[in-house]
Amino acid sequence: MSARIELDAVRKAYPDGTVAVEGLSLTVEPGQVLALVGPSGCGKSTTLRMINRLVEPTSGRVLVDDEDVTRTDPVALRRRIGYVIQDVGLLPHRTVAANVGTVPRLLGWDRRRTRDRVAEVLDLVGLPLGTYGSRYPHQLSGGERQRVGVARALATDPPVLLMDEPFGAVDPERRRDLQQQVARILRDVGTTVVLVTHDVDEAVRLGDRVAVLSRGGRLEQLDPPVAVLAHPATAKVREFVGDGAPVRMLALTHVDRADLDGPERVVEPAPAPVRLGETLTTAFEAIAALPPSAQGRVPVVDAGGALVGSLTADGILAGLRRAADAAVPDARAAGDRPHPGAARVAAATPRPAS
Repeated sequence: MSARIELDAVRKAYPDGTVAVEGLSLTVEPGQVLALVGPSGCGKSTTLRMINRLVEPTSGRVLVDDEDVTRTDPVALRRRIGYVIQDVGLLPHRTVAANVGTVPRLLGWDRRRTRDRVAEVLDLVGLPLGTYGSRYPHQLSGGERQRVGVARALATDPPVLLMDEPFGAVDPERRRDLQQQVARILRDVGTTVVLVTHDVDEAVRLGDRVAVLSRGGRLEQLDPPVAVLAHPATAKVREFVGDGAPVRMLALTHVDRADLDGPERVVEPAPAPVRLGETLTTAFEAIAALPPSAQGRVPVVDAGGALVGSLTADGILAGLRRAADAAVPDARAAGDRPHPGAARVAAATPRPAS
């Protein structure tokens, strides 16, 4: 179950004259993950909180499945919208199972239904009820507490999930693993998600689309992650994305047959292969680790393990160019010229040491 979210010319101004969000319009289609990203003070958390009415808009409309949230009982609204925050907010005196079952109990679910759903969502986040259900929050790691927060937010199968800096309290070493786990969970449940983050890497890793905001809640760009990285729409987006765009694109682009040389060019003894469909990050690391005898060429196999070709640093570069071109379908319409963004990606792409 998922819902459509629409923000129509939404504005939030405070009595002192501060404008947090100015005329913001965007749509999140059912099942999409929208990442709101931008510097401090750009209104991304304010925007998120207007969806569940923790913050009331000054003007404009916030619609969930075409229903204006300002005309909905706020308590009832929040009980059908999942909400995950940075410090998780688990009740310290209640067990994991009791925390996850909070909203189902508030909605009047019976004990058996609540227990079954608690077991289901804890299993979804990799924390089996039998092992973790009776533990208290202080007995969990930071990553485990965050996953319990996600489970609690999903307990009633809400059509919308709001996530406000959900990984900010997790140490950097564990953050990447937790992001991957949450990305898998979101794919599995298919709910509509709005995610707030200040981290560009997190936004492009988790979002189906990325909305880059500047101060005052002004929308600078709303596009799929690769388009934001390869073709920043404004100077502010370009500045915020920074010089790491090509490296970030490696994680969003996958090994494709179009970028391969023939399998006969693999030098024996063949090094460990990469698979079709793996990220270019994985391929890049494999090429960087090759011995000199491999001549910078890694074998590529299909899902069945059959050798289908070989990949070099030039193939990775071709893959990045392909991704940059595909991010803007009409980019070659005028004179068949290469994209400036594609050229920028090509020039900045790191090469494995030879």
